[in-house]
Amino acid sequence: MQSSRKVRELAGHLGLAAAALVLSCSVVRAQVPEPNEAIAQRGHYLAVAADCAACHTAPGGGKPFAGGYGIASPLGAIYATNITPSKTYGIGAYTEAQFARALREGIRGDGAHLYPAMPYTSYTKLTDEDIHALYVYFMTDVKPVEAKARETALPFPYNIRASMAFWNLLFLDDTRFRPEPGKSAEVNRGHYLAYALAHCDTCHTPRNAMMAEIGSKALGGASLGSWYAPNVTSDQKSGVGGWSDDELARYLKTGDVPGKAQAGGPMAEAVEHSFQYLDDSDIRAIVAYIKQVPAISDSRDTAPRDAYGKASDRETAYRGLPESGMSRGERLFTGECAACHRPTGKGSPDGYYPQLFHNTAVGAPIADNLISTILTGVRREVGGHTVYMPGFGEGSYVDALSDQDIADVSNYVEQEFGNPAVKVSAEDVKLIRSGGPKPLIAKLGAYAVPGMIAGGLVLVGLVVLMMRRVRKTR
Repeated sequence: MQSSRKVRELAGHLGLAAAALVLSCSVVRAQVPEPNEAIAQRGHYLAVAADCAACHTAPGGGKPFAGGYGIASPLGAIYATNITPSKTYGIGAYTEAQFARALREGIRGDGAHLYPAMPYTSYTKLTDEDIHALYVYFMTDVKPVEAKARETALPFPYNIRASMAFWNLLFLDDTRFRPEPGKSAEVNRGHYLAYALAHCDTCHTPRNAMMAEIGSKALGGASLGSWYAPNVTSDQKSGVGGWSDDELARYLKTGDVPGKAQAGGPMAEAVEHSFQYLDDSDIRAIVAYIKQVPAISDSRDTAPRDAYGKASDRETAYRGLPESGMSRGERLFTGECAACHRPTGKGSPDGYYPQLFHNTAVGAPIADNLISTILTGVRREVGGHTVYMPGFGEGSYVDALSDQDIADVSNYVEQEFGNPAVKVSAEDVKLIRSGGPKPLIAKLGAYAVPGMIAGGLVLVGLVVLMMRRVRKTR
């Protein structure tokens, strides 16, 4: 049944151009749902849990859900679309079925494919009830914005959206969430929140050569270009198995656990736009689920990431120490970092500037997040309180540091406060500055899409062959 459905889906995808032509001639008109405040409020909560605003609202004062935010990907920037109920530029003409298809299958109302930067691979698990509530919210409570969002323009061959039909055929598990037998209601609720809505897996699960999630390594940590989403399984060293429930809950709600971790980059956005607004019971459910995720270990981790380092005693030596007695990294640290983080690395007394020792960004086996923090800084707003650190990358209003500068100060921080086994080179910084390591599909360039299509056709051929053999045995 599943195989035959996939074959039928592929046939439908191959007729995409014809279907789009038919749609242009015979438009299906959406019937705006009747306003229902209770359902709309639930839809609003679900939209917050799904973090829709973070991607679909442009930074710097963009109108809510009007699109324009550039999502960094190894293939180029993918710009989020206008999802307000504008009938011209948004989703105002979508039927509920079209809305559901966009969320679950990554197919727009006009039949064109979305890129999986829109996490439909997770949203496919949403229940019908939640899809309906989201539809009611977006159609009745969100204000339409009559403006076209910036369009995505990936280089050839990634600009061929129809190729996503083959990617979906190979990798999309288009099934709804089912509670796991033997698990508590709280754990199952947390599972649904973490996967179907918050799509934690899209960042924290490593991907294969074609950028599809590797299910056997779920939540085991993954590169996000310039940032690294760490292992959040129950492993005591590599994951968060050593965190208390209260620490995990605090991290999700505030992005700050003194002496352990602070959220930056994409995680800071998730805390700012989504997690801080979730009910405490839902936060606890996510924690309950995360704490029982099967452990995945990394041989590079010899101790938990937050276990490294101690306060420095170098401050007392500065008074009589000639500049020649300092390494280049230490001189940079005293000039650029020590005013806020203190020469001791203890941070500010009020905790606004965090301590550098017992800090996951400095104790990790790779320095990606430390480098990205130095390059781009940190900004998150929680409960009306803004946490801010300026970046030292190109265009910095404080100091624009070179690749070698950042490598030198990173090595000093690692040696003095963090994981001494980590060494940072100027080439490492250059790679992170350029967007991070590229997956195979990005390296293949013009060969990627033909290869994906060929793989899809081979799979279809195998499915057809299997179906014929099954029929012969009947």
